[in-house]
Amino acid sequence: MASLTTTLDHYEVWFLTGSQNLYGAETLRQVAEQSREIARALDTSSDVPVKVVWKPVLKDSESIRRAALDANADDHVIGLIAWMHTFSPAKMWISGLDALTKPLLHLHTQANVELPWAEIDFDFMNLNQAAHGDREFGYIQTRLGVTRKTVVGHVSNPAVSGSIGSWTRAAAGWAASRSMKLARFGDNMRFVAVTEGDKTEAELRFGVQVNTWPVNELAEAVQSTTDAAIDTLVAEYDDLYDVVPELRKGGTRHESLRYGAAIELGLKSFLEAGDFDAFTTSFEDLGALRQLPGLAVQRLMAQGYGFGAEGDWKTSVLVRVANVMGSGLPGGASLMEDYTYDLTPGAELILGAHMLEVSPSLTSERPSLEIHPLGIGGREDPVRLVFNADPGPAVVVAMSDMRDRFRLVANVVEVVQPTAALPNLPVGRAVWRPEPDFATSAAAWLTAGAAHHTVMSTAVGIEVFQDFAEIARTELLVIDKTTTQRDFLREVRWNQAYYRLAQGL
Repeated sequence: MASLTTTLDHYEVWFLTGSQNLYGAETLRQVAEQSREIARALDTSSDVPVKVVWKPVLKDSESIRRAALDANADDHVIGLIAWMHTFSPAKMWISGLDALTKPLLHLHTQANVELPWAEIDFDFMNLNQAAHGDREFGYIQTRLGVTRKTVVGHVSNPAVSGSIGSWTRAAAGWAASRSMKLARFGDNMRFVAVTEGDKTEAELRFGVQVNTWPVNELAEAVQSTTDAAIDTLVAEYDDLYDVVPELRKGGTRHESLRYGAAIELGLKSFLEAGDFDAFTTSFEDLGALRQLPGLAVQRLMAQGYGFGAEGDWKTSVLVRVANVMGSGLPGGASLMEDYTYDLTPGAELILGAHMLEVSPSLTSERPSLEIHPLGIGGREDPVRLVFNADPGPAVVVAMSDMRDRFRLVANVVEVVQPTAALPNLPVGRAVWRPEPDFATSAAAWLTAGAAHHTVMSTAVGIEVFQDFAEIARTELLVIDKTTTQRDFLREVRWNQAYYRLAQGL
């Protein structure tokens, strides 16, 4: 039985420095010292959440190839950062880059910030050649079709360290995707199109294993929970949430809360026993379960699990990836669904929620733990956490199966406080203002064929998702303040051609 790991503490990226034997021992010694300093600056930067490991300077084809193969074989290594301190002839990099399967970041930097104009001699020029050494490296990457991120500037610049940090988070999300196991309890909601998808292609593209288990195996795990374990978890609920009186001990609905706790304990034990990172449920297939899992799903998402409602495994994958990429940052990630609009001219807003399953990681307030009828699924009234998502920047991202590829669509949004109280909406919810405006955002979303289920992330922004899409070689359409309907439609059409050609015949 394995516990879920969401922390990035066990991940590392290797810092590779390119040079050659032409320059002699003294110059190569300085190359090593200065590249070690660059790596140390990144390793100690608060912007970079994973360990940065400096590797000895690479000076020939075999050492480069060996570094790539060693990185491929090490599960703790989620990517490589490469910098050509001097001139490193790019043909030396061909076999290594061809063998590399881990994400790559090309850092175009140099040891010094300002030039010591009065002291520059040709020894200085021989040592500090990244200005054209990295151009040689850039050529061979493009020549070979290597997917990478390029970051330009000195590592002391927060924009540089921040961009590198975003890439490491995306690389961590990719590593989590490559090893992800997802359990589906029940199938997709009947007759729904967008939650369907090619699970075999998903394993090839993202690495995630998507398989189905009978919901009654989950019901058996729920049934096997002990009173003592339930007592402990209910006490935790009392500490963390404002539990309504009817659910408290002695209350008329306390047994419903205990059953909700049993669902959480049984579901978590099932996921741990199978080493699952993500899961789905469906209100149309609950088997012997007395409640649709609500509270349990909310809390498990907050612990880092991926989740998709109504069998939506693609959104479950995104929630898990977003949880990993946002590890250690304020905010969280959750299943979200565009439900309804406030169409007040000039002040349009989107109200997002779901039947029950919105993660409390989206709020810093103390949620209320309540019980209400659901009106769907034909089961007992389920328990759930009720709250408003914290105001602030966020991004909502959907995944759609476009027959020949997967498409990610992301909208940059601003979460706001509801303009009035919502006393009769007993679910976790978020209200947001989409960029660039409501009409453009909604039209672009519909044009892209984006799903109505999304992951909302208030921890990581659009750059991390862009980096993830590049690493995964997956289409990403971004809706932000620069979007226009005309340009977006053109991009959709151009992408249709590009991604088909890029896959080859």
